[in-house]
Amino acid sequence: MSITELARPEIRALKPYASARALADSTGILLNANENPWPPAHDGGLNLNRYPDPQPVELKSRLAALYGVDIEQLLITRGSDEGIDLLTRAFCRAGQDRVLICPPCFGMYALSARIQGAGVVECPLIEDKEGWRVDTEGLRKAPACRLYHLCSPNNPTGNLIAPEIILDLAERVRDHGLVVVDEAYIELCDQPSMAARIDRPSNLVGLRTLSKAFGLAGCRLGALIADAEVIGLLRRIIAPYPLPTPAIAAALSALADPDTRAQQRQIIRAQKTRLLAVLEKHPSIRKVWPGEANFVLVRAHDGQGLIRAAAEAGIRLRDQSAQAQLADCVRITIGTPAEVDHLIRFLEET
Repeated sequence: MSITELARPEIRALKPYASARALADSTGILLNANENPWPPAHDGGLNLNRYPDPQPVELKSRLAALYGVDIEQLLITRGSDEGIDLLTRAFCRAGQDRVLICPPCFGMYALSARIQGAGVVECPLIEDKEGWRVDTEGLRKAPACRLYHLCSPNNPTGNLIAPEIILDLAERVRDHGLVVVDEAYIELCDQPSMAARIDRPSNLVGLRTLSKAFGLAGCRLGALIADAEVIGLLRRIIAPYPLPTPAIAAALSALADPDTRAQQRQIIRAQKTRLLAVLEKHPSIRKVWPGEANFVLVRAHDGQGLIRAAAEAGIRLRDQSAQAQLADCVRITIGTPAEVDHLIRFLEET
């Protein structure tokens, strides 16, 4: 069975929109896309009057090489959010199909499902003395779903999911569902990515982003890694020109500078160690989950009070108390050394 047989039949039958750039290259005299023939002032050589390649070959090739996958297995998206949305629209029938999430987790999995009219099945994480972990027994007992969302490292708890758990789930649900592994923070930890396992089994899908480790949150660039047939299906419903030219240029520049990325990762780790030493002995903090990414989750005696006091000191922290199991919990991103200095001074004075 082709994995695309799990998609909505109307999507499988859909004839995609063919943009001018998709039908022809961008060389020669371009009179095929109703563009303004003159670039705007201060264009900087970007040719912003021209539509960009829907899937720019150079960027796609670099990302495929970085992730260790074939170029046909990769789709560049407007951040990971678009990847989640595309999968939900392509595979979930309103009122019929379900997605599984493991809360506390990134809220877009459930939101995309509800917008599509799909059901949401919750298999909550288990908290024990070792931290947070996936409920493997709960996964086995869950009803059949079309999409199974796993996040590793997970946001906001920071826990990793062992590859064998992911692969076991994918094998067990391969006749009715796709396992979607969100690896937005994978570059910030030591665990290898699941990208190399994407086509074995074919119902495994990976999500990556350039927003975190690459510092391109403002560019809204991500990647969806999947079986080539799944990529072909999703290209039928993605916007004709999803990637802005300046964002493509910024991504190529960032990818060409791995040394800076490595240095920043070392700095983040050092600053995280400093902050953890303060948090773990602070009287207002009841519990600390260090996690494996560029943030720390804490449970305070008064989470709302901590957030308000930090805001008065010019520091913005993320309230996580709306999520199940996270009463009084606050997520703290690791900033620059100067920003961590400021946070530590605030904590020492509170």
